[in-house]
Amino acid sequence: MKKSFLILLTVILSFSAKAQDGLEAILLAGVQDANKLTEAYMNPAMKGLIYGMNSGWYHTAKVHKKLGFDISISLNASVVPSKDEIFRFADLGLSASTTSTSLTGATVAGSNTLKAPVTVSTTVDGQTVTANFIMPAGVKEDLPLNAVPTPSVQFSLGLPKQFDVMVRFVPDVGSDDVTGNLFGIGLKKEITDWFGVIGKTPLHISLLGAYTKMDVNYNIQNSSSISGTNQEAAFSLNSYTFQAIASLNFPIINFYGGVGYSAGTSDLKMKGTYNLEYNTGLPAPNNTKEVTLTDPLNLDFKANGMRATLGTRLSLGFFKIFADYTIQEYNTISGGIAFGFR
Repeated sequence: MKKSFLILLTVILSFSAKAQDGLEAILLAGVQDANKLTEAYMNPAMKGLIYGMNSGWYHTAKVHKKLGFDISISLNASVVPSKDEIFRFADLGLSASTTSTSLTGATVAGSNTLKAPVTVSTTVDGQTVTANFIMPAGVKEDLPLNAVPTPSVQFSLGLPKQFDVMVRFVPDVGSDDVTGNLFGIGLKKEITDWFGVIGKTPLHISLLGAYTKMDVNYNIQNSSSISGTNQEAAFSLNSYTFQAIASLNFPIINFYGGVGYSAGTSDLKMKGTYNLEYNTGLPAPNNTKEVTLTDPLNLDFKANGMRATLGTRLSLGFFKIFADYTIQEYNTISGGIAFGFR
């Protein structure tokens, strides 16, 4: 599970690292505009992670016998719609101090060739100062299927009265630059018996509820392009889903699906102090002016909507292979393996 979670940390780190200089440079736009620009840039990544964290919870509606269990390893890939690969500067409500000669900029899920120039002209201590920076490009070309990947490893245990409890848990893991932890819990209740004669068929019906929380801290200070102290980015994500699921369980092949609701919230905080340098237009040594920002970014993201899943599972004794497709705002492809003992 630690290895799987480290993959997820690497995904988040790659978003940050590829855009690191750009994200820090965005602070030159000032606190309000920098928050708007960063939110527009990071929004697809945060949404994709939320939808991915709500996926891969089941590959059958049938619950285990009492104390039966399985361990599953899956990869969920949430496909970013083309409309979320770019953002329009005019839609962000930026102040007159921040302008761009480009109409659009890339989001993190956009092309790595789209780099929009931004000009800042503002007043500091009664003096007009300027700065220029380039909005970071996206990482579309590095994402298979242009999808945000979220691996998951979970343990499921059969309880009395036709319940399954599912747990995803990773303690603090990582490196000097990035650390994180994850906890997820789900509960599945089979209700096939509620429908009388259906209990004598291969059809199984269940209700599912699940919640996942992930926290990640990224140390910016070690590789920051802007001087300062205690520079850190903190990610916090919470996701939850409620679904009605059904499966047709045959000896070798199963078909499963579900409908329900998926939602979540996430926040990104950039902490520490950042010493920004602006141009005054005056001769040296008065040609620059420094402004220090403290804890400059505090962003909130959310995603929610209905979802519908359809998938299949191949059972080879205790070893199983499964794959499914979920239709939602960010359609999600899931696949993996499971080792089950009923």
